[in-house]
Amino acid sequence: MRIDCGGMGTRPWGKDGPSPACVAPLAVRGATSGGRFEPWDSSRGSAEEVVGVSDGQTSAQAPAAARTRVGRPLLSLALASMMDEVHAHAGGVYLLAADEPVLEMAVMAGLPRAFAAPWERVGLSAPIPVAEAVRERELVWVGGEEDMAARFPRIAVVLPYPFALAALPVATESTVYGAIFVTWPGSHPPELSVRDRDHLIAACRRLAVRLERAFEASRPPLPEPDLLAGPAFSGSVGLFGTVEAARMVSRLPYGLCSLDLNGRVGFANAAAAELIGLPVSKLLGNQLWAAVPWLNDPIYEDRYRAALFSQQTTSFVALRPPGDWLSFRMYPSTTGLSVRISRARAVAEMARRGPEPGDRPSRLVTISQVLSLAGALTEAASVQDVVQLVSDEIAPAVGSQGLVVLGSRSGRLHVLGHRGYPDPHAVERFDGLPLAERTPGAQVLSTGVPAFFDSRQELERLYPSRYAAPDGFAAWAYLPLIASGRPVGTCVLAYAEPHTFPADERAVLTSLGGLIAQALERAQLYDAKHQLAHGLQAALLPHSLPELPGIEAAARYLPATQGMEIGGDFYDLVPMEPGLTAAVIGDVQGHNVTAAGLMGQIRTAVRAYTTVGYSPEEVMRGTNRLLIDLGSDLFASCLYLCLDPEQGRAVMARAGHPPPLLRRPDGRVRVLDLAGGPLLGIDGSPTYPTAEVDLTPGCVLVLYTDGLIESPGVDIEDALADLGQLLAQAGDRPLDELADLLVQHSVSVRDRVDDVALLLLRARG
Repeated sequence: MRIDCGGMGTRPWGKDGPSPACVAPLAVRGATSGGRFEPWDSSRGSAEEVVGVSDGQTSAQAPAAARTRVGRPLLSLALASMMDEVHAHAGGVYLLAADEPVLEMAVMAGLPRAFAAPWERVGLSAPIPVAEAVRERELVWVGGEEDMAARFPRIAVVLPYPFALAALPVATESTVYGAIFVTWPGSHPPELSVRDRDHLIAACRRLAVRLERAFEASRPPLPEPDLLAGPAFSGSVGLFGTVEAARMVSRLPYGLCSLDLNGRVGFANAAAAELIGLPVSKLLGNQLWAAVPWLNDPIYEDRYRAALFSQQTTSFVALRPPGDWLSFRMYPSTTGLSVRISRARAVAEMARRGPEPGDRPSRLVTISQVLSLAGALTEAASVQDVVQLVSDEIAPAVGSQGLVVLGSRSGRLHVLGHRGYPDPHAVERFDGLPLAERTPGAQVLSTGVPAFFDSRQELERLYPSRYAAPDGFAAWAYLPLIASGRPVGTCVLAYAEPHTFPADERAVLTSLGGLIAQALERAQLYDAKHQLAHGLQAALLPHSLPELPGIEAAARYLPATQGMEIGGDFYDLVPMEPGLTAAVIGDVQGHNVTAAGLMGQIRTAVRAYTTVGYSPEEVMRGTNRLLIDLGSDLFASCLYLCLDPEQGRAVMARAGHPPPLLRRPDGRVRVLDLAGGPLLGIDGSPTYPTAEVDLTPGCVLVLYTDGLIESPGVDIEDALADLGQLLAQAGDRPLDELADLLVQHSVSVRDRVDDVALLLLRARG
């Protein structure tokens, strides 16, 4: 997909999607309807002039037909040249998809494509460096693992390794074709040099011009192979040199293996086979952790990835059953890894002795743990859910014993929650402090820069005010919670003993902060909607029921447990002329703000018609006409009663509403399924017949909405019969107690898909 702005030079994609200037002239050339680039037909011109796109396969794996049409690998050559010029060790090229705003990986170089599997396809709105480079039309620089963790936590969670990255758009003045990224080992300086920056920008512009010419000539890209390392040696090695090298390796007392970039064993000496316990023939051509059952653990593969990404030596110790500890030390280069294998005698001795007093296992979170924690955070709905999940899942995983989650409101700190502090005042004293106050929590929240304190002395040296108020902990990690580009809070992890924070642990903790921030932002939005829903519902329903002569009343309302917890159910009691009272209950279709707003208008209309003396039938017709005149797509059910306790009667009008129940003083219950009219808002000229009901002293009327009796898998008639039986048994109880009992008995009280309104009326003598 090429986004063509008609030569106007405007930016095709902004932070919120395509700019208006680019929507109309959106152009796609040389693409099929399925979003894949068309294969090149040799009749169109020389194959030597065709550009290519990788299909994720090496040339050896690609189909023969595809290999014959690859032609000149423009993308691969451009990427290789760029990496060589700036001394990068890996990179990739993305092209815009033909039919959607998505970047698709075309070529990967220097590292296996599997490392970038989560980002094979990247939406232009995704918080990923290549997508940001396209949106902003500028170079995006990530100077190291902490920078990556703070700005792009989704990548840092999967690749928590020390490396630097640059991402750039491949674009002309008017058209974006894709993006390129290149990476350097962790030893790269935190800033990109002016020379390298200028070269990368110029190279991307040249590539964009060449792609533009290819499209103008109707020569779309073709598949290209990914670029992995070439031969391990440059030049030639004589036969005697090769033999002597093999003899030298065979004499060494420790094992040696050579792994390619995909982790496959290309060489292993006899000592390695003996230590591992497998013949060399079983190792060659296989990944080490796949060939050796007791190395089949993600943590060992993670060390291999870390070595390749950082280009730094990594090591791990593994237990070969039943009790042999082996040390694996990996020496990486851009062509693969050399692995030295030896017996870990010190570890074996420690295992025989058992743990020393005070020894603690390493608490650094692994990739699999982080992904599990990320999944747990997606289950958090409210802010308190987030606090609890961080306390239950994340704090134990990183070895923390105390937790505080801070937010801000009106320029002041706000304690959102805390766990593990024996004295709550040690935390709550920070609630309400100005953000300008010199405290680590406020500083981290304001600047977005994490802070780590290995000991109390280090914290008190920078923040003397903490000296006078110890909280019982000895080390702290203050993590900024940044979501959608803005700080939403600070997560404080406290440790009972002094705790050092090496660079890799700081990166992982900062990445976790990014995940917590996204969950916290969602939770704060949920809480705000929840408070809005409850506030609106409370404002639209009666705050209390009036005291009425001859009538005792009780009411309950329960919101649905799904959605915004707001709905269109309503009830009301309206005093009329002396001795008369109007009771109304209704249900507007839907469970949202629109339904609640319409419910408020209907309730107001019913009250107004009642006040001016309309009969029950007239109230129904007037309210129906109002609903039709409002032009709403929603409809409503309604039940209206005019109560006359002195005469012992009630007049009822019904508009598609469930029938009320009447319990007589002798305990008999009757379903008042009397004639009624259609739902409000459907028919412009309906008839709402009325019926008279006996209401002698001691009678109880039960008015309800369908949420009380409807539930998936339960027959309404059965639910109504159960409700009548319960009313017959408990109808003599006080009305408030009876109302609670009827609501609790509801089959849907635990998982309500609809809201519930209940109005009980008892005639007094």
